[in-house]
Amino acid sequence: MQQPPPSEITSKASSEAPASLRYKSFISKNADVNPRTLVLGSPQHYLCLTDSLQRTFSRKVYYDNLQTIIDQISETPDDKRSPAVNTDNWYAAIDFNIRKPHFIILHHTAQSSVEQALFTFSVRKKSETSTHYVISRDGKVYQMLNDYIRSYHAGAGKWGNVSDMNSCSLGIEIDNDGEKDQFTSVQMNALIKLLAYLKQKYSVPTGNIIGHSDFAPVRKNDPSVLFPWSQLASAGFGYWYDISNLKQPPPNFNPLLALRVIGYDISVPENAIIGFKHHFIQNNASKILNDYEKKIIYNIMLKYE
Repeated sequence: MQQPPPSEITSKASSEAPASLRYKSFISKNADVNPRTLVLGSPQHYLCLTDSLQRTFSRKVYYDNLQTIIDQISETPDDKRSPAVNTDNWYAAIDFNIRKPHFIILHHTAQSSVEQALFTFSVRKKSETSTHYVISRDGKVYQMLNDYIRSYHAGAGKWGNVSDMNSCSLGIEIDNDGEKDQFTSVQMNALIKLLAYLKQKYSVPTGNIIGHSDFAPVRKNDPSVLFPWSQLASAGFGYWYDISNLKQPPPNFNPLLALRVIGYDISVPENAIIGFKHHFIQNNASKILNDYEKKIIYNIMLKYE
């Protein structure tokens, strides 16, 4: 899905802007397919349901929500709680832009197919959930939100001083059941290509490409322990360690403080250790650190300093 062209996201403040956003209708290849003829829960069934939702509901809601955001940022301040209660004291600055994403958070979908994942993100649920991108097992990249829109993908957690990760990050969901599924080579190649584009476009620091489980350890475990983080780091996205050249930490080395430097929330030390191991030491889920694991923490920390 391509991002809407600038002409369709024009502020109402402009004299030439339309009264409301025009939204693109969804063209479904399955418009004539009866979902009742499909196997319940099959990828084809989910795809048919999702296309129907996109055509009749989701696409319109997307553009309606965009219009609401545009209306909000186009308003003259009038909140009585604001110190600038007199709008005569509001002077318009002329140099500004949209806030851009500073982190990229990786997830697994924990669904049976990419079609089911697309359906999940197209239907309105009690708990809000969304993402910017979904990558299928065969390497197809689906975009579900404009990069500048705040997605509901991270939830509660903390990384460094950031607790509202939704407001400063992009979410990428990778089609994977989160248990036994291996991440396919074509899927990883598509992810690396997407990350290269996003990292360059938004100047995302290498260390700011992390997993959901880094931000919210224990509560979340995605992407799974089968995710090839070392491969991603070799391509320039996230950090890893050189197993053949590990530096020895100093005698006074504190692994918890090092985890804090990396970004982990150490308010509950065991959770920070779980999050770190899920990412960097995937074959050992123990909450206790041995000397070798402390050495790995030290070497990762050096990359963040």
